[in-house]
Amino acid sequence: MEKIKGLIDAPFTPFNENNEINCGIIARYASMLGRNGLKGVFINGSSGEGYMLTEEERMTLAEAWVDAVNGDPLLKENGFKVIVHVGSTCVKSSRRLAAHAQKIGAWGIGAMATPFPKIGRVAELVDYCEEIAGGAPELPFYYYHIPAFNGAYLSMYDFLKAVDESGRIPNLAGIKYTFESLYEYNRCRRYANGKYDMLHGQDETILPCLAMGGAQGGIGGTTNYNGRVLTGIIDAWQKGDLEKARELQNFAQDVIDVICHFRGNIVGGKRIMKLIGFDLGKNRTPFQNITDQEEVQLKKELEEIGFFDRCNK
Repeated sequence: MEKIKGLIDAPFTPFNENNEINCGIIARYASMLGRNGLKGVFINGSSGEGYMLTEEERMTLAEAWVDAVNGDPLLKENGFKVIVHVGSTCVKSSRRLAAHAQKIGAWGIGAMATPFPKIGRVAELVDYCEEIAGGAPELPFYYYHIPAFNGAYLSMYDFLKAVDESGRIPNLAGIKYTFESLYEYNRCRRYANGKYDMLHGQDETILPCLAMGGAQGGIGGTTNYNGRVLTGIIDAWQKGDLEKARELQNFAQDVIDVICHFRGNIVGGKRIMKLIGFDLGKNRTPFQNITDQEEVQLKKELEEIGFFDRCNK
């Protein structure tokens, strides 16, 4: 299967003033991401509040993103990818969403482990992923490893080994790896001579994964507004400019330090989008939205680190 090179963005779901999905902004959103160096989107995931959306909303959003890419000659020419997160607490719903993604022409699908009931064994995870991936057998399937969200603190090396040796998920392309263990990440990347695509999922540690010798692609959340800097880390590394790569990685961490003051990327990051010209609405309950006073402080802290001179345009 094709391995992704470069960074894929995990977009926020746009809502209108009534907290309903707003697909009208997606074409402009997609164009902006492509213009700033992103290679595709991983929609309806954690950044996109996917678990707060109905099946119908998730399918509507998937259609809107696919249409936006197909309607933009530059994005289409550059192979801008639409990967649809289809994970849910109901595996039948996930399989239905997977089948829909294949039908509308998405590039690939992915799923994190359900947060309830918690998956506690690799064998259970293989069963879960097999059923979902079977809904779209023609598409690459990525397991989205983010145990902080669902408690599935399982060995991803053992997961790859179990799938590979059994042959049960023939369309498993790899893993979106959003966890702190760079050792395990690299171990999975090296499994079976690099058979599986290991997409790095933590914007704060892109450079260490490049330095370990194998990371080629990743999926980010702060790429929504800081994509120029994050793609710049990869560019600088490839050119052998380690000092530039370090400076960009440190700046990326400065931005993350700011959003951590405002309930993280899903809440604080989404409000940053408004500050750079993309009002994507408020977060859905139970997220605690940014107040007007907090927005003023958020802007001030970003100005202090020179963010608006370096952010996505």
